[in-house]
Amino acid sequence: MLVKNMVEPMVWETIKKVLDSKPEACRCEKCQADMAAYALNKLPPKYVVSRKGEIIARTVSLDNKYYIAVLVAVTEAVEVVSRQPRHEE
Repeated sequence: MLVKNMVEPMVWETIKKVLDSKPEACRCEKCQADMAAYALNKLPPKYVVSRKGEIIARTVSLDNKYYIAVLVAVTEAVEVVSRQPRHEE
């Protein structure tokens, strides 16, 4: 059995979208990982262990309120990490 956090793919997808609108933000692997970790720590996880659970979680994620929460967390993450990147020059 595999335990999967359904929020994680949503966060990664949203990071790509937010970075497209912020050309000044760093896109290196380290910064993107920091952005994902920051956002995921701000959001409640949605764990599933079955295909049925995955379908239900995806349905919940289509709710505009949930998408907005992900977008807010990711936007904040991009701004915070961009101000203080931890990558090496």
